[in-house]
Order: sequence, then C-alpha cells, then structure tokens
Amino acid sequence: MKLKNLLGAALMCLTTGAWAAEIIVEMKNAGADGAMVFEPAVVKAEVGDTVTFVPTDMAHNSELVPGLAPSGAASWKGGIGQAVSVTLDKEGVYVYQCLPHVIMAMVGVIVAGEPDNLDQVIADSAALKGRFVMNKDRLDTYLEQAK
Repeated sequence: MKLKNLLGAALMCLTTGAWAAEIIVEMKNAGADGAMVFEPAVVKAEVGDTVTFVPTDMAHNSELVPGLAPSGAASWKGGIGQAVSVTLDKEGVYVYQCLPHVIMAMVGVIVAGEPDNLDQVIADSAALKGRFVMNKDRLDTYLEQAK
C-alpha cells in the first residue's frame, strides 16, 4: 500500500509542474547592454517555467508585445514599478517590452523550448523597432541569440 501511495505522489508531482523552473529577470535603468535594460535580456526556458520580472529600479514594467509571441500564448502586462510573473504556456519566441521605455529599446526575448515562430517574429518586429529612437539594433541582436 505504501509503494502505491509513493508512486501516486510521484506521478502527481510530475503532472503538476514540480520540475518547472523560476527565472528572475531584473528591470534596470542601466546594465551590461546599456541604458534601460532587462537582465538577462534573452532567456532560454521550457514550457511550464515561470519568468518573474522584478523592478530593481522603479518606473519600469514588463508586458508582452502583441503579435510577437507564439499563437495562443497567454499575454501579460505588469504595472509600473510592480513585479509580474508569467508561466510560459506555449513553445516559441516571446518578445516583451517596458512600455515607458520602449523608445529606448527596453525589450527582451524569451525562448520557451524550440524557437519555432522565430522567423515570423523577426518578420513582424518592424513596427516595434520603428518605435526605437536609440539602441535600434538591440532587438535584432537579441533575436539572433534566440536561434
């Protein structure tokens, strides 16, 4: 009877995401890539992992850029100066931004599993990059790392 209970508990852990990782991304005024950055800027994760965005400097948020994510993926929009967590529910590439600082190319990339939608994200990213007034090649650099 005890072996049966142990096996049941083990199966429950496997099916409830007990092995999922939590990844911390800091929202910063300055970092390794310059002004207004997420660190790390490119995250490689798995479906089921949770990414938590933490404001180390206030006046930042993290939100998914519409159209630059896997089809059907859950969206998120954190408040200014607030931490926000997102559990990755679809495989592929996700592009996110800090809305107050998008003109400074405060963006980041998450790759959950395989980057199956990378070509589509690259093709559809022109509108977002058109909003950048500085760091104009930052998103291209990050998407190159997503391969």
